Amino acid sequence: MTRRRLLGSAMAGALLSGCTGSIARAATGSVNARTGKKPNILLILVDDLKPLIGAYGDRMAITPNLDRLAARGTRFDAAYANEAVCAPSRINLMTGSRSTSTGIYDFGMNLRDYLPDAVTMPQHFLASGYRTESMGKVYHIGHGTKDDKAGWSVPHHKDKLIEYVETASTGGLPTQEEALFEEVPSDDGDPFAYARTLAKGAAWEKPDVADDAYADGRTADYAIGRLRALKGGGQPFFLAVGFARPHLPFSVPRRYWDMYDPARLPLASFEQLPEGAPRYAGKVGGEIEAYREVPAGVAGKDFPDELKRTLIHGYYASVTYVDRQIGKVLDELDRSGLAQDTVVVLWGDHGFHLGDHGLWTKHTNFEQATRIPLIFAGPGIAAGKVTGQLTETVDIFPTLAALAGTGAPSGPQPKDGMSMMPVLTDPARRVRDHAYHCYPRGEWLGEAIRTDRYRLVRWNNERLGERSFELYDLVTDPQETRNLADAEPALRDRLAAILATHPAAKPVKPKKPRKAG
Repeated sequence: MTRRRLLGSAMAGALLSGCTGSIARAATGSVNARTGKKPNILLILVDDLKPLIGAYGDRMAITPNLDRLAARGTRFDAAYANEAVCAPSRINLMTGSRSTSTGIYDFGMNLRDYLPDAVTMPQHFLASGYRTESMGKVYHIGHGTKDDKAGWSVPHHKDKLIEYVETASTGGLPTQEEALFEEVPSDDGDPFAYARTLAKGAAWEKPDVADDAYADGRTADYAIGRLRALKGGGQPFFLAVGFARPHLPFSVPRRYWDMYDPARLPLASFEQLPEGAPRYAGKVGGEIEAYREVPAGVAGKDFPDELKRTLIHGYYASVTYVDRQIGKVLDELDRSGLAQDTVVVLWGDHGFHLGDHGLWTKHTNFEQATRIPLIFAGPGIAAGKVTGQLTETVDIFPTLAALAGTGAPSGPQPKDGMSMMPVLTDPARRVRDHAYHCYPRGEWLGEAIRTDRYRLVRWNNERLGERSFELYDLVTDPQETRNLADAEPALRDRLAAILATHPAAKPVKPKKPRKAG
């Protein structure tokens, strides 16, 4: 019997926790048609979550709650982040504007410094009569990046992202990543200078503790309390609930690690950059080196196999842990009767490399870093459906506005998103013929389009006046092992002509030094 089937018999009661049919019933009709009221919106954000989910076909992932949400809504199989970086991706979500339209490509580039008059998604819903609240990780807070307070009915309820409960994980002292995420304050308000004085923390821990020993468990509990308080409040709500795992460190209770046999988890089968790809398409080190078990300056393919397997094990365990926390929130939505009046959106801010191409974490234009899970469920949305419609993070804002009947986003910021409402009623419909994303690497800016079959990346270096291309056939080469740009010039040029129809990207500018405070 497989481990997943064992879960169904031995642990289903603990993890599924009462899956009833309210969400499924809600998906068959329109709240506006039934009650004349606007629907509530529950936006669930998960940090670093790739489609490593049972409903997306991952045979090892233990994700019963995400699976049941997908069964009650419409799953987008071809959804993409606009940039595989936490802070910009969340600004893409909240503004409906791509990084190339705003010039916000990195941490420490705050929304109001670039778009002072932007009307964000929570601002839009607040102006439309909603009560708007946020908790956990919604905007990226840390690395000099601040929360955007505009649009929330009450102050954001923050919790930790970098967190340990075992002294052995930190030596009892603050760690570099805790300082960068501003989980521990520095005397002069400069998290970067403070971080340089600190040691690295562990990349994982697995103590025998309750779920709420970590922030995601507490965020789920807080969200449940807010749902109870908001029921019958006389106005619709927009509730943004952000979860930290599976972002590093993989700090989750031991029982979630114990659900997996690490020997059965797959190691990456292709650990090189694609043949013919420019060196700046990939990276060495980066975020993964922020943790003490990871050797500095060593290519990911050269990590010891035991380290690779433990990192993959920790990612799977973290996904199952966050699945459980999401399940608790969905259970409360169901128990309270709010499900029939609530649109639920599940969104991962970007993907995650687990050793493929010799890479770890994100910060590339490859499929594993850019493809995300995206599920819509609730009133007015087809239930139990899957669509291959290409979609982007920026499409969520106009789609929710259409579902809620609040009118299209009206802010002065660039409107890059498109409503997927037609797809939510008929998954065979098509609104886009490609998705767009980008990633900057030093002086090089890589802009990309993803069609049903191909990915084209155009790299520009304005200072050098140089340009290069990557081209991948995701049907014949799903692992992106060979760059076809030189071998298929006609195809490259045809796709490049599509990319050229997009507005010119804002230049990548150095961040202004600024202190946190």
